[in-house]
Amino acid sequence: MNAMNTILYPTDFSKCSDAAIPLARSLARDSGAKLILLHVSPLEVIADGAYVAPMDPRVYQEALEELRERLEGPDLKLAIEVDQRQGDPATEILVAADAWRADLIVMGTHGRGGLGRLVLGSVAEAVMRHADCPVLTVKTPHPGPTRKAKSFEERATALF
Repeated sequence: MNAMNTILYPTDFSKCSDAAIPLARSLARDSGAKLILLHVSPLEVIADGAYVAPMDPRVYQEALEELRERLEGPDLKLAIEVDQRQGDPATEILVAADAWRADLIVMGTHGRGGLGRLVLGSVAEAVMRHADCPVLTVKTPHPGPTRKAKSFEERATALF
């Protein structure tokens, strides 16, 4: 097994992304790897069907720096670094992974399946398909009481 030197953690600052933070940091700590925090901001934003100007990139840079400061600690062998890019998230994550020579990408996922993933797409899925290194995804835990799993028949009839 090859040594792990660099771990890339892409974030969009959502709860789904946050679910992967503890794992990414723990792996960096335990392997002595460098942890790279990455945010990709969109070139354009659509809100209510209209194009609006994206948020000032400095806001994202400040958020990345705050996250870095929160995660830094004496138990990490190497300092955490930040990277900010603009463009298509999946594409830019892959470009960053290549540029940083990432040995692992750790990222959160919404865990959508079926139609939700088909309609909305999945950045995590695109990254997993095309990355040259392993990709570890962390599904966001769903809050609330645990429910008994539905039988196949119950799930099938719910569709109609």
